[in-house]
Amino acid sequence: MGKTLLFFAVTSAVLCAEALSLSFSKFGKHYGFKKTSSFTEKYFTQTMDHFNFNSMGNRTFLQRYLITDKYWDKGHGPIFFYTGNEGDIWEFALNSGFILELANQQRALVVFAEHRYYGKSLPFGKDSFNIPQIGLLTVEQALADYSIMIRELKKELTATQCPVIVFGGSYGGMLSVYMRLKYPNVVAGALAASAPILSTAGLGDPRQFFRDVTADFESVSPKCRDAVREAFHQLKELAVEQEYGLIQSEFNLCKAPSSAQDIHQLFGLLRNAFTMMAMMDYPYPTHFMGNMPAYPVKVACETMLSGSNLLTNLKNTAGILYNSTGALMCFDLYSLYVECADPTGCGLGFDSMAWDYQACTEVNLCFESNNVTDMFPPMTFTGEERERYCLKRWSVVPRPDWFQVQFWGDALSTATNIIFSNGDLDPWANGGVRKTLSSSLIAINIPEGAHHLDLRGHNDADPMSVLSARKTEADIIAEWVKMERRRIQLSL
Repeated sequence: MGKTLLFFAVTSAVLCAEALSLSFSKFGKHYGFKKTSSFTEKYFTQTMDHFNFNSMGNRTFLQRYLITDKYWDKGHGPIFFYTGNEGDIWEFALNSGFILELANQQRALVVFAEHRYYGKSLPFGKDSFNIPQIGLLTVEQALADYSIMIRELKKELTATQCPVIVFGGSYGGMLSVYMRLKYPNVVAGALAASAPILSTAGLGDPRQFFRDVTADFESVSPKCRDAVREAFHQLKELAVEQEYGLIQSEFNLCKAPSSAQDIHQLFGLLRNAFTMMAMMDYPYPTHFMGNMPAYPVKVACETMLSGSNLLTNLKNTAGILYNSTGALMCFDLYSLYVECADPTGCGLGFDSMAWDYQACTEVNLCFESNNVTDMFPPMTFTGEERERYCLKRWSVVPRPDWFQVQFWGDALSTATNIIFSNGDLDPWANGGVRKTLSSSLIAINIPEGAHHLDLRGHNDADPMSVLSARKTEADIIAEWVKMERRRIQLSL
């Protein structure tokens, strides 16, 4: 996950290093650098704690955001605001081209805001992940950040009458939903792409996620699913016999496993590879959350069925994610994958620490694999296991039902102006809203879509289903903008 999610530390650093230039500009209380794209990188002076006047007083931090007025009908066109999620904001801006294409059509200003505690938006700098400083990392604080940023930007840009539409993918899509629920006075509508607002609120079946990952591979070939299941079975048998040297050799590990914990880590690393390929099953090569070939699930299945040695095939399949360049000489179990409070993976670096904390507090991700409804080894992550881990790691006790209280759970009928888009190939999809709930709570299902494919820019390989989804989204958003403009005019 995300969100979600996985290799931001590596890919974002590369992207930013390649693209940053040295020009400096000021914009009111916003300071920033240019980047070689249509966006300008700026910093907003943000309140540290919106909800406790004593804890931090008037202390502030610099929150990064990206902005472009390339297409904007200044002072009149809408504002398209991306509610940044669990990673460097450039990673999302460079992989959400549909928003810019839509801005071109509808003459909009575009803003991508970075989530507090991610990327460069660290309230306490290098100490941000210490206890108790980490405690200001909450969804509620992030939503307040975005609302205040929107209000200030509108004032400074003389855009107080410009309708605001929020966009987000995965966790960012969840935040877009929550913005519309909590601040309907600030945002006129939300496009929430691949937003698992139900499963992360503890609603639904904990077996759903890895069952749906399995279904992606099964849809290519049932033989593929069976090969993966059998490969894991063979690995488990070797582990039971403590054939650690053979496991090291078969999987080209940098160090031989020596304990049940090492085997558990290997299972997690391998399962994570299949998770990422299912999420990123785009019809063309991508460099988002790692390097992926076109149709990586199909490539993985071809690899799994390429020879008689299933363990070798399993290693090579994992290499599609972990060794896409072929540069790794061996696989380091504990540096390539970090186990955390999100069984789908937290990624690497500081961003992974932030997401781990969120998965220990508000975001409920108690998903399991069981080798019955899915093709993976039995790996539980119950509420009790989550609580033990989080108490030890962060000295917090999770609130498993908090999203149901704070953000309505599945009781959304009184909300308005939200698009829930989901791709059938995305294992997160069935944790979100798949059915239209009212005339303004609209579900768009994309049969050939992977994780928020509709937010990506146009590609000649795009399936018709995503082209149709984007057209529907564009039409609905244009209508929302008209409605909000009429409402504003009537209120004057």
